[in-house]
Amino acid sequence: MSATSEEPLLRVPMSWEEYLRLPEKPKAEWVDGVAVLMTAPPLWEHSDVLARLCACLVSAGPGLLVATDTSVKLPDNRVRRPDVTIVGAVPSDGWVTEPPLMVAEVLSRSTRSEDLVRKSAEYAGAGIGQYWLVDPELRTLTVMTNVDGTWEDLVRLDDGEPEGSVEVAGVRIPLDLRRLLRN
Repeated sequence: MSATSEEPLLRVPMSWEEYLRLPEKPKAEWVDGVAVLMTAPPLWEHSDVLARLCACLVSAGPGLLVATDTSVKLPDNRVRRPDVTIVGAVPSDGWVTEPPLMVAEVLSRSTRSEDLVRKSAEYAGAGIGQYWLVDPELRTLTVMTNVDGTWEDLVRLDDGEPEGSVEVAGVRIPLDLRRLLRN
């Protein structure tokens, strides 16, 4: 299947060994024996929001283990690469195999449905502690917590209510949507 404007993700059946031989770019995830390649490079807005989110996390908790675009092994033969991941300990072999404390996705037109539907369910089922969704188009930040494999909202910020805070690994993180999204 090729990528089109309607389906910007290229899905290519391949073995685990073939997946491991892929180059780091383009970004690829592995789901049920299929490599999911992000065919469109991230646009400025996505990268800008990602940088601002990481700066917010690192400045709030210098001891937090924050990484971008790292491989997270989920149950059932899945490897996802969230935009941001916070873990409790540095992975010994580079692969995040323990459920992260938090993952975040910056939504874009090309991956919106994958992030909102498929990844959301996979992350919840894998026991990930929190799922953050930054939506530059709708100008929202939603922070959800995992309660028995389902997501419950902790914080939802928008232009009408742009400030809040959330705790990750015992660190209170102040959030200000105006600092994450440019006007």
